[in-house]
Amino acid sequence: MPKTDMQTKTLPLWENGWYRFARRLESPNFGPRPTDVQPYLIVIHSISLPPGEYGTGQVQRLFTNQLDWDAHNYFRSIRGLQVSAHFFIARDGQLWQFVSCNDRAWHAGESVYLEKDNCNDYSVGIELEGLEGLAFENPQYETLSSLSAALLQTYPITQVAGHEHIAPGRKNDPGAGFDWPTLRRSLGLGSASFPPDTAPD
Repeated sequence: MPKTDMQTKTLPLWENGWYRFARRLESPNFGPRPTDVQPYLIVIHSISLPPGEYGTGQVQRLFTNQLDWDAHNYFRSIRGLQVSAHFFIARDGQLWQFVSCNDRAWHAGESVYLEKDNCNDYSVGIELEGLEGLAFENPQYETLSSLSAALLQTYPITQVAGHEHIAPGRKNDPGAGFDWPTLRRSLGLGSASFPPDTAPD
C-alpha cells in the first residue's frame, strides 16, 4: 500500500531558529547576534512573577512588554524593564519560546563566561519557572532535557551554565535547588561542558 503524504512528510524540528515543540509568543526584546556567531552556551535561569507565585502568566507579559506595572507592588520595582529569554519552561513542563535562537535575546545582562563577556551574544537563555534556591518539578527537567538535546543537535553547543555562573555576585539563579547532575546525565556531555561546582557529589 503506498504511503500517504502525511506519512511521508516529516515536519522540521526547527524553522529559522523556532522550535517546533514550543508555544511561540514573540518578544520585541531581541537583536541580531554578531556576524558569524552561533550560540555555543546554554544559560539556565529561574523566574517567577510575582516572586514565588506560579502560573500567573506574568512572565509571558514581562517578556512581551505587556506587564501592568501597577498590578503588584513588586512590579513597580522593575518598572520599565525590557528583557526576554529564548525559552520559558512552566512548572508543568509547558514550553514557550519568545525569541528565535538565531537571534540575541536579552537575558544575561552584564556577564562573562570562560573569559568571554557579553554572554547574550553567544548563548541561548532558558528560564525555568521557579524561585532561586528552591526545587524544580520533574516535568520541567524532562522538557529542559529534550530541548537541550535538540539545541545540541542543531547548534554548536559546547557549554551549559547557570545565570549564577555568568554573573557571580549579581545573580544567584537557578540556585541550589537545581539538579545539575540530572541534566548532566541526560545530555551525556563531559565535565568540561559544565561549571566545576555542578559536578555530582
